[in-house]
Amino acid sequence: MNKDLTSSKIARQNVLNNSYALQEIQTAVGLPGVLFRGQLTFTKSQVASFFGVTQRSITTCIRNNEDELRRNGYDVVTGNTLKEFVLSINPTLVQEVNFPNKIRKLGIFSFRAVLNIAMLLTRSERAKEVRSLILDIVIDTVNKRTGGVTKYINQRDEDFIHNLLNNADYHQELVEALNLYVDLGKIKYIWYNDMVYTSIFKENAAEYRRILKLSNDEEERMTMYSEVLDLIASYEAGFADVLRQEYQRIGRKLTHAEADALYQSFSSQRLWVPLINKARTKMASRDLCFRDALHKSLAEHIGAVPPEDFNRFIGEASMTLSERIAEYEQALKRLKERE
Repeated sequence: MNKDLTSSKIARQNVLNNSYALQEIQTAVGLPGVLFRGQLTFTKSQVASFFGVTQRSITTCIRNNEDELRRNGYDVVTGNTLKEFVLSINPTLVQEVNFPNKIRKLGIFSFRAVLNIAMLLTRSERAKEVRSLILDIVIDTVNKRTGGVTKYINQRDEDFIHNLLNNADYHQELVEALNLYVDLGKIKYIWYNDMVYTSIFKENAAEYRRILKLSNDEEERMTMYSEVLDLIASYEAGFADVLRQEYQRIGRKLTHAEADALYQSFSSQRLWVPLINKARTKMASRDLCFRDALHKSLAEHIGAVPPEDFNRFIGEASMTLSERIAEYEQALKRLKERE
């Protein structure tokens, strides 16, 4: 999967959606601008000067990528908003930004949009330097906030423990159903586990382990996101119930072929489609962004990770599993002391 900032819109958006890295980058770059409505704002002449290119080059860049740039903080101000912007300019900066005496509209950039420009300009040495800085800071920010261990970044989600425990209960339901209702050896547990995985994210357990580089003593589900665990639990609980009902209907254990046919019918129901697509998008997109792990079978589902996911996995509310457990233990201890 292409992660070149100059050519991959997804890679660019993953940087621009990471507010924690943006704060560090803004401090490192130190580009002076105009404080407008609470944030630093920059004119086209400032942006062109910073990157050592002509204003025409910036105009061309905007024309070719306007939708993306507007999503990331580029705007054209007119009327009262333009007047407000003019009044926000420090008088000592008026000459520096080459502000005309008469102008009806003006393109302005947030710092986020300036970084977006840096990732689009291919003939600017300064832009190339900024891209290198961006990559270094993004990697450093994620490493600092995860302790350098992104394999288990899924566990930093506050919903993880609850979903993992629920998943274990529903998984046991399927194990018991396979034991009671399917006439097949112990391979059936691995077989139907792989069928569930393949239905949801097009990979069996071995393929998933290879992509995430899991060792023999590492469990797959300890690395899965809450939404994926939820969907696996739904599959396992639902299929366990289907097996039980068919066993009661025919009055004997199902053969391997009968159980397979039953699973194919169960898993092909339309109700799974939106849930599967959502889980695939979250898993494929997050793994590429946070773990640098590419699920080739899910390439069509890869998109930019939304800002809320950065807060969820590396933000202030996120914490390691051990920290989360310790927090729960302290809460339980306080409750017990009140009794």
